[in-house]
Amino acid sequence: MFIKNLKVSTEQEVIRNINFVSGLNLIVDDTPTDDKKQTGNNVGKTTVLKLIYFCLGGDDKEIYSDPENKKDIYTEVKDFLISNEVLITLTLVEDLALKDSNEIVIERNFLSNKRAIRKINGEEILKKDFDRKLKEIVFPELKTEKPTFKQLISHNIRYKDENINNTLKTLNQYTSDIEYEALYLYLLGCSFPGADQKQLLTAKLKQEYAYKDRLESKQRKNFYEIALGAIKDDIAELNQKKSSMNININFEEDLNSLNQIKYEINKISSAIGRLSIRKDIILEAQNGMEQNKANIDIKQLKMLYGEAKYNLAEINKTFEDLVNYHNKMIVEKIKFITKELPGLEQQIASEQMRLNEKLVAEKELAKKIAKSDSFEELEEIIDILNQKYQKKGEYENIISQIEEAENNIKKLDDELSQIDADIHSPAFEERLKTQRDKFNKLFSAISHELYGEKYALNFEKERDKKTDKPVYKFTSFNLNFSSGKKQGEIICFDLAYILFADQENIPCLHFLLNDKKELMHDNQLSKIADFVKDRKIQLVISMLKDKLPEGLIEKAHVAIELSQESKLFKIEQLATTS
Repeated sequence: MFIKNLKVSTEQEVIRNINFVSGLNLIVDDTPTDDKKQTGNNVGKTTVLKLIYFCLGGDDKEIYSDPENKKDIYTEVKDFLISNEVLITLTLVEDLALKDSNEIVIERNFLSNKRAIRKINGEEILKKDFDRKLKEIVFPELKTEKPTFKQLISHNIRYKDENINNTLKTLNQYTSDIEYEALYLYLLGCSFPGADQKQLLTAKLKQEYAYKDRLESKQRKNFYEIALGAIKDDIAELNQKKSSMNININFEEDLNSLNQIKYEINKISSAIGRLSIRKDIILEAQNGMEQNKANIDIKQLKMLYGEAKYNLAEINKTFEDLVNYHNKMIVEKIKFITKELPGLEQQIASEQMRLNEKLVAEKELAKKIAKSDSFEELEEIIDILNQKYQKKGEYENIISQIEEAENNIKKLDDELSQIDADIHSPAFEERLKTQRDKFNKLFSAISHELYGEKYALNFEKERDKKTDKPVYKFTSFNLNFSSGKKQGEIICFDLAYILFADQENIPCLHFLLNDKKELMHDNQLSKIADFVKDRKIQLVISMLKDKLPEGLIEKAHVAIELSQESKLFKIEQLATTS
């Protein structure tokens, strides 16, 4: 497939209509290199390449974002593209030399949701299906999901740093060796049906290894196994100690009974105390009355009585009668007061008997409880046991998770081994060597013709650091480290691949988009222009005009010339006319 046309338009007008031809196509920036007042995305020479990639599934943000800082947005460009509903139309053609050659027309705009345009040959394509649809059209024989469309064309479009500076590592820094393996096996005509499955299994295998590493971040599995064994021994010892304890199963009941008895003892003791006090009061009163009876002054009383009788002739009672009456009254009082004593003494005796019984019961219960191991000791053992069981569960869970990860790793490893048994077999490796040698004949011949040096592609079968599975790693064999020579190596590889793919009937894009070729020597660029002229190769290069080698324009087709006065989207010009 070749690029026939790139059109930038709105509903009102065509902003740019850029035609391309076979051979060398130039996108020229006429801005002087010493002009320090450039703004925005310069004048848009690199943006032309980005627009082509945008139509091939690239991100719209690349068009209006700073490539070094994606958060920096060229607001003027973004607003223009959205507010004017700018439409980008890319027309690819199978053969530029044939008038009725099959075409692919791709249309995209910068709007979102229902207003978004994403069409291939007039058919609206969902965003999630866009790459797959392009892949079906350009690479119809490739039925596997991997390599992806973007991966397959990554060496055709070189304006990002990873594409410009690397011959083979054309994908982002997170791309795995397994993905590169699948990519270059396909490019060399050695694709295999298990490519998708291998990448899927490898990704899962790495996840399982990462999960296992996280589980063993503090200690390895054997530590947990040893620690678990020690914990089990501790648990057995604690259980033995617990079972040998003299624990009264009725301890709680006995303890409650003891407390009740102590309460009753206290209650009875209080009752005895109150009865004893009452008894003592009665005895004290009896004693006092008896003392009153015994200590009365008869002589004094008789003198008083005689005096009273003299003054009161009506007194009929004798003094003796008075004394007898007095004593009799005291005796009656004593009888009245002391009549409670027998009952009190009986109550005291009864309560004392009850107290003695309770004291005996208290002593027996206290002895019984004292012989038992304390519940505090039992609770301490149970608490330690609970901690041990908790740790035991934790370690068993970790060991179980590690073993599950190990089982998953083994299962995934076995499945990968079945796939690797095919692509890393001696027969497959021999086939790959044959394809490599075919490619190197072209790669070496082109690099020798253009630069007088011979570059070559090589591969080694290495072990993946994480999974320890075999993987083919591809390298370009050279000893050149200067940036200029590196650019030459890259362009030779890309040219060689198009010729190789045609030779092997492998579908490919026949155009190469290159940015920042100012580092290449003038002679190199001139030779490349001559090389692509007579072959079915379309080379599109964006460069500063004053960096072009003398005579190169005569050998090339200038697809578009831009400048500060005529930038790609003509934003300033359109704003003035409106």
